[in-house]
Amino acid sequence: MQPTLRRLDELAALLAGRDDVVAVLALGSAGAQRGRLDEHSDLDFFLVVDEKARWRYAERIDWLEAPCPILFSFAHERNGRKALYEDGVFAEYVVVTPAELPRIPFAGARVVWRRADAPPGLTESQAPVPRTAYDTVEFHLNEALTNLYVGLRRELRGERLSASRFIQSHAVDRVVSLLRLSSGEVPYRDVFDPARRVERAYAADVLPLAEMVPGYAHNVAAARAVFGWLTHRYPVHPGIGAAIRALLTRSGDYS
Repeated sequence: MQPTLRRLDELAALLAGRDDVVAVLALGSAGAQRGRLDEHSDLDFFLVVDEKARWRYAERIDWLEAPCPILFSFAHERNGRKALYEDGVFAEYVVVTPAELPRIPFAGARVVWRRADAPPGLTESQAPVPRTAYDTVEFHLNEALTNLYVGLRRELRGERLSASRFIQSHAVDRVVSLLRLSSGEVPYRDVFDPARRVERAYAADVLPLAEMVPGYAHNVAAARAVFGWLTHRYPVHPGIGAAIRALLTRSGDYS
C-alpha cells in the first residue's frame, strides 16, 4: 500500500478504539480522488471528535506519533498541526467537531473510519467553496490586465517583490481561470488552488509558464508574455491595453 494511505489506515485503526473519536476523514489526494496520489503527496485529514475531547487531540500528539516517530511538528492553526514523520510522510490535519464540520469549506473528502453513531453527511460541506466574485471571461481577463498594470507600476517604483506577485502570480492565476472556462474542467482540479496540476492539464504551447513565471528579476518579461498571451486570444479594451503598452515601453521592454 502507498505509504501515505498506510499511515492514515494505521491512525484510523488506533483511533477507532477510542470512544471520543467520531470519524477520520481523508482529504486531498488521500480523499475521494486517490487517482492523483503519488510519492510526493501529503497526508491531509480531518479528525472529527466529541466537543469535550477536542483539546486532547489538538494539544497532544501521542496518538499522532503512535504509528511512527515524528521528526518535526508545529501548530499551524488553533486546532491543527503539520508534522513530518521519520519515514518521510508529511501530515497536515485539523481537529474538528461534528457540529462545526458542515461550516468548513472542503471538497473531495473520504471516510476512512467512522463511529457507528456518527452523523450522516460527514463528507459534505455546506459552506461555499471560496471563489472569485465573478467567474466569467470578462472578469478574469480584466483582472489579469489590471494585475499587469499595477505590477508594472510597482516594478517601476522598485517594489520588485510586490510586482512579481501581481504579474507572475495573480495575473497568471487569472490566465489559468480563462483556460478553465474555455477548455472545460480538467481531471483532479483543486478548487482551492488553481495552480495545482496545471502542467498536466495544459501543454507548454497552450500555457507557456516558463515565459510567464521567469522569476523575481524578470517581471517586465513576464508581463510582456502574459500580455501577449491575453491580446492574442481575447479582445483587450484599448484603454487598459494602451496603458500597459506604455508601461512596457517605459520599462524598455516593448516595441
